[in-house]
Amino acid sequence: MSHLDERYMRRALQLAERARGHTHPNPLVGAVVVKDGRIVGEGYHPRAGLPHAEVFALRQAGEAARGATVYVTLEPCNHHGRTPPCTTALLEAGVARVVVAARDPNPKAQGGLERLAQAGVAVQWGVLEAEARAQNEVFFHGLEQNRPFVLWKAATTLDGRVATRTGHAQWVTGPQSRRIAHAYRQSLAAIAVGVGTVLADDPALTVRDPEFRPYPWMLEPPPLRDPLKVVFDTQARTPPQARLFAPGPRGEPARVVVFVGAAAPLERTRALEAAGARVVPLPDEEGRPSLRAALEWLWNEGIDGLLLEGGPTLAGAFVRAGLVDKLALFLAPKLVGEGRPLLAGLGAARMDEALGVTLTRREWVGEELWLEGRIAGQAPRRRTYVHGNR
Repeated sequence: MSHLDERYMRRALQLAERARGHTHPNPLVGAVVVKDGRIVGEGYHPRAGLPHAEVFALRQAGEAARGATVYVTLEPCNHHGRTPPCTTALLEAGVARVVVAARDPNPKAQGGLERLAQAGVAVQWGVLEAEARAQNEVFFHGLEQNRPFVLWKAATTLDGRVATRTGHAQWVTGPQSRRIAHAYRQSLAAIAVGVGTVLADDPALTVRDPEFRPYPWMLEPPPLRDPLKVVFDTQARTPPQARLFAPGPRGEPARVVVFVGAAAPLERTRALEAAGARVVPLPDEEGRPSLRAALEWLWNEGIDGLLLEGGPTLAGAFVRAGLVDKLALFLAPKLVGEGRPLLAGLGAARMDEALGVTLTRREWVGEELWLEGRIAGQAPRRRTYVHGNR
């Protein structure tokens, strides 16, 4: 792996970030075309249904693509989905070499490098592979787990409280930590809360002024996009006038899904539908709509990532079920004493029964500590499943 290969692949990773939050269920992909030591074409995949990164980069390069090297963050697809195969575009452009960061885990799209090699194109893969896989952790997870990636985000005081004894929770953390949290909202296709959070806080669940520090390749922020709003609400108690139903800044209707239990009152579900919600009855599990059934429904709707922002009851249910794939915790230097805890429904009798967390980030945001990690015993089992539209 040469220094120049790494340099151009880094640029491709940066380009891919321009579409963060817009490509699901497809991955983020960037591409760079290099001829005679200079970049002659760049591109990224903007959203599902539009051409892939390689096609945009080749269009910009034009005739200069003949005999050039193409750097792409994910293996060029070798099948006809919503768009033609990128391998065909590369061969028609006459490129001499293709360098790839990561192989595509989707069996439906694999084989691109083999086809290019058989046609006489020099191929190489594995350049900044770890970085490319991290950039698309949601995409890789979905193909291996056959369900959405779940990121649990929470803010807590030093004594583990997310609200005071009166339920007051605005704000546990400062504005900078909240801006980072909004980047998570932009990044994932859906955001989930429980009805308790809706009743206590009346959240809008929109993306406002995000700071994209969680994504190291970000240079230019992508257009803002609100996630699908998901409420777990056994008895359909969500008020039809709740802020989460408010139209977007351009007047577009809010996208809201309310998961209810089988016995939810019909008049309440009809009122929610009249407010614009899609009400989805699910089987009951531990007295609430089944989490696994909810994730399956979201996955079948093309939702590959879910940001869990609910209160302690919903978060505890996801943790107990082993369905949290990553956590992001903001720890504020405050003590409130009595109050709402970070998690409910968990109760280790001994310290050696406590769930361990493997931390992958420890960073100060002003006086607040920002942690990312994975809960021990909840690492994904690797499976292969065909999903997405590449």
